[in-house]
Amino acid sequence: MDKKSMVADLAALVTAESPSSDLGAVDACADVVADIGERHLGSAPERIHIDGRQHLRWSFGAEPKVMLLGHFDTVWPLGTLAELPWSVTDNIATGPGVFDMKAGIVQLFHALASLPSLDGVVVLLNSDEEIGSPTSRALIEEQARQVDAVLVLEAAADGAVKTARKGMSLYCVDIEGRAAHAGLEPERGVNAVVELAHQIQAVVELADPAAGTSVVPSVISGGTTTNTVAAQAQLWCDVRMWSAKEQERIDRSIRALTPALAESRISVSGGPNRGPLESVSSEKLYFLAHQVSSESGLGMLRDCAVGGASDGNFTAAVGTPTLDGLGAVGGGAHAATEHVEIDQMIPRATLLAGLVTRILEGGL
Repeated sequence: MDKKSMVADLAALVTAESPSSDLGAVDACADVVADIGERHLGSAPERIHIDGRQHLRWSFGAEPKVMLLGHFDTVWPLGTLAELPWSVTDNIATGPGVFDMKAGIVQLFHALASLPSLDGVVVLLNSDEEIGSPTSRALIEEQARQVDAVLVLEAAADGAVKTARKGMSLYCVDIEGRAAHAGLEPERGVNAVVELAHQIQAVVELADPAAGTSVVPSVISGGTTTNTVAAQAQLWCDVRMWSAKEQERIDRSIRALTPALAESRISVSGGPNRGPLESVSSEKLYFLAHQVSSESGLGMLRDCAVGGASDGNFTAAVGTPTLDGLGAVGGGAHAATEHVEIDQMIPRATLLAGLVTRILEGGL
């Protein structure tokens, strides 16, 4: 593997801005990803179009065994390069999406290019992970069911791979009251904003900090004018948890919410978005990766559990062993401080190559 070549590929990807919401930019970046992948893997990807959005897949051999999973969309709006330009200084690379997760894609291609055979390998790179993978989720889950293991090239956490991720659910609580003049006859109204206050407290009380379950009211709205009893209100909640059991408990509880005010009405929409990536899903792969790291002279491989979700949550939820955080070493995801440690790219690609080899050999 060659660091100069890696940096050149990374520069090409980072300067191809790809905000999830801009389909033209995402498609242009897909072309760059496809070209780099074809150069290293020896074949062009299958371009999968779903609802006007494209995802890229490379498949090798008749019997898939391991899927390498990642995304090439970013959270950064078009034009961010003018404020956060691509640069490399003292082995630190910066630029929008460099850490999350374009360096991981580069490491993936270089790792696979070093292997004598790719039979049994599937690479799936999607373009909508940063907005919840609405068009690629079914594709990811279907592919995950066909392989023995999934390796996710999301960025590492201070160098540690991610052996557990919280699941997440998202709910919208709509509240209907009754409008009335706030000065002339407020008693004729049913105040949806007051009901909203009751429901905020009710959902907050569902959290269980000891179990690591958070229920966060995130966006609220309600009312129309200052002199009108509010007839409508709305509450959005972000829920995170470590276990499927907790996800089910919260789901039952939120759907069972009842009005505190007579004559107000509540409806709940939304639900689980990603199931938890529990440590039982990753333990065998982490053990194997730890062995590869030690035997390759890369040192002790650390692991961690994180609150954020990824597409690895989907693959773990369908029952496929999944190890996440095998991508770049650096920091500042989604922030102006986003960066990658260039000197760690070859070691991480070496680890990935060794892990893929062990899985293909039946080591799982």
